[in-house]
Amino acid sequence: MSAAKEPQGGVRMTLGGTDLNLLLFLKVLLEEGNVTRAGQRLELSQPAMSAALAKLRRRFDDELLVRAGRDYEITPFARDLLPEVQHAVRLLGRALHLEDEFDPETSQRSFRMAMSDYALAVVHEPLVRLVREAAPGVRLTIENLGPDARSSERVLLDHDVLIAPLGFGFPGESRPLWRDRMVILADRGNSRLRDGVLTLEDLARLPHAVPSFGPGVLTPADRAFGEVGIDRRVALQVSGFLPLPFVIAGTDLVAMVPEMLARIHVRGAGPLVQVEPPFDEVVLAEGYWFAGDRLSDPAHRWFFDRLEEVGGMLAPG
Repeated sequence: MSAAKEPQGGVRMTLGGTDLNLLLFLKVLLEEGNVTRAGQRLELSQPAMSAALAKLRRRFDDELLVRAGRDYEITPFARDLLPEVQHAVRLLGRALHLEDEFDPETSQRSFRMAMSDYALAVVHEPLVRLVREAAPGVRLTIENLGPDARSSERVLLDHDVLIAPLGFGFPGESRPLWRDRMVILADRGNSRLRDGVLTLEDLARLPHAVPSFGPGVLTPADRAFGEVGIDRRVALQVSGFLPLPFVIAGTDLVAMVPEMLARIHVRGAGPLVQVEPPFDEVVLAEGYWFAGDRLSDPAHRWFFDRLEEVGGMLAPG
C-alpha cells in the first residue's frame, strides 16, 4: 500500500493499482443516491464527484446511479453492492486505525434500521425527537423486521441496527433497551368481562386474536398460556402486534399484547380496555443488534447512545 498527498491535502491510498479513496466515494455516492449531496458530504465539488463516479462506472462496468425524473436512483447491482462497500470501509478504517470525524450538528448521515411493528410504535417518537434535536441533517430509514432476519447473512450488512426481543437468536452483538410486560386487550363490551376482570375460564372460552412472527416462533404469550394449560381458541391471526387493537374493537376477541402498545389504544372511554392477566407476570425484553465492527465508527457509537437514551426513557419510572 502506498500513499501520496493529493492537491487538496488528502491522502491517496492504492492497493493493486486501485485508488482506495474511490471506495469511500462509492460508499457515499450509493448512500446518498445523488452526486450533489455526496459531494457536499465529502466537501468536494460536483465535477470532482462526477469524475469519481465515471471512474467507478468503468471499474464496475455498471452505471451505479441512473436518472429517475429529476433525481437519481441506484441500480440493482449498486443496491446489492452497498452493504458490502459499507462493511469494507468499516473494516479498512478499523485496520488502519482511521476514524472519520462525526459532528452531529452538521452530519448528513443516514441510518437504516429494522424493527418489529411494536418497537416502531414505541420508539419512533422519542428516537426521532432526540435525533432531530442533536442532528437535524441525519436521516432515518425504518424497515419491517422480516421473518428471515434471524437466519439472514446480510441483515446486519443491509441495516445499521435491528430492534427486537432479546433471546430470539438474532445475529451480531446485542444490548438491552427496555422491558415491557404483557397484558390482555379486550373490547369494553366483551360478554365475559366483569368489573374489568377476565378469569382463566374466560380466556379458555373466548376467541383469541394472535400475532404471527414467522414459522416456529414461540412468543411469550404462547409460553404463558401453555404453562396454565390453556389451548387458546385462535379465531384470527395477524402479522405482528400492531393490528391487534384494531381487530379486537367491537368483537369478543381478546389478545395478549405488550403494555406499552396497549396504553396507546386504551384511552378514556374508548372501545378497548386493558385487563390484568390472571397468571404470573409475562415480561418482554427488547434490545438492539449490530455488527461488532460498527463500534469503530464514531457515527454509529453516537447513534447507539441515542438508542440507549431512548431505552432509558422507556424504563419504568
